[in-house]
Amino acid sequence: MIIAYCPSVNGLERIELAPDTALPSTSVWIDLISPTREEQKAAEKLMGAEIPTRDEIASIETSERLYAEPGALVMTVQMPMATRTLDPILSSVTFVLSSKRLVTVRYGEPKSIALLSKKVQGDATIAHLGPAVLFALLDIIVDRCADEMENASARYDELAVQVFGDGLNMRKTASYQVAIKQLGQVGLHVAKMHDVCTSLSRALLFLNTNAKRVGLGEDQAAEVKTYGRDVRSIKEHADAMDNKLAFLLDATVGLVTLEQNQISKIFTVLGLVFLPPTLIASIYGMNFTNMPELKWEQGFLFSLGMMFVSVVATFLFFRWKRLL
Repeated sequence: MIIAYCPSVNGLERIELAPDTALPSTSVWIDLISPTREEQKAAEKLMGAEIPTRDEIASIETSERLYAEPGALVMTVQMPMATRTLDPILSSVTFVLSSKRLVTVRYGEPKSIALLSKKVQGDATIAHLGPAVLFALLDIIVDRCADEMENASARYDELAVQVFGDGLNMRKTASYQVAIKQLGQVGLHVAKMHDVCTSLSRALLFLNTNAKRVGLGEDQAAEVKTYGRDVRSIKEHADAMDNKLAFLLDATVGLVTLEQNQISKIFTVLGLVFLPPTLIASIYGMNFTNMPELKWEQGFLFSLGMMFVSVVATFLFFRWKRLL
C-alpha cells in the first residue's frame, strides 16, 4: 500500500494510491505500508535509490542498518511501539531520505506515523521537503519516547507504594507475586526503550555526519544534534530506571523472604510452646504398674493443670524475650 503526501495550500495532501496508480512526481513524503515489490520499485524510481525489502531488513545486521545510497540516506530505526511488540520488523521503520523527499517503509502501525500524518496535513509551516518532514517526525518520536519513559516511571511509583505501603504483612503474598510480575513487565518496557534510544542515537549521529549529502543546512544540523541530546537524556533516564527497578525487585524478594521466615518462626515457636505439655502427657501416658499417681483421683486434673501452666510459662518466656 502506498500513501503519497503532495504539496497543497494547507500543508501536504494525503493521497492513498490504488493499485497500478502512478506515483505523483510531486510527492514529498511516500509512506510504504507492507509494500509489494511493484510498489517498492515505483518508489525507488522516484527516489533514485534502492529501498530494502522486508527480508533484507530482517537479515541486515544492527551495525549495517545505516548506509548511504546515491543521493539518499537509508536508516532503519526502532520506534517507541517496540516497547509493546516483540517483533523487531513490526516495530521498526526504514527511512530513505533525500534532499527533496522522504520514504518511510513500515510493516506495523506506529502511532508516531499517524501523528505525523495529521500534522503535515494541517501545518502549512512545514517545508515541502523530505528533511523537514523527517524533522517533524523526529520531534514526535522524541516526545513519544519521553512519554513512554514517564509512563514507566509512573508505574514504578505505583509498584513502590504497593510494595512498601503497608509494610510486612503475611496476607500480602499474592500482592507481592503480582508486584514481581509487573516489575518484570516494566523492566522489559524500559529495556526496549533503551534499545529504541540506542537505535535513534545511532541514526541521528549518522544523519549529522552525512548532513551535506541530503542538503541539510547548519541550522538543521544543529537541530539534529539537539534531538540527539534529547534522546541521550531519555536513555540516561532509562538507565536510572533500570537501577530503581533492580532495587525494588530486590526489596520485594527480600520482603517475600522475610514473610516466609516469619511464618517459619511462628510454627517454630508454637512447636516449642506445646513441647512441655507434650512431655507431661507422654510421662503420664506411660503404663507402668508402680506409677505413684496412677490411682490418684486428682491425677487427671493435676496433669491438665501442669500442661496449662507449662504452656503459659513458655509463652510468657517468649514474650519476655520478644520472640512473639
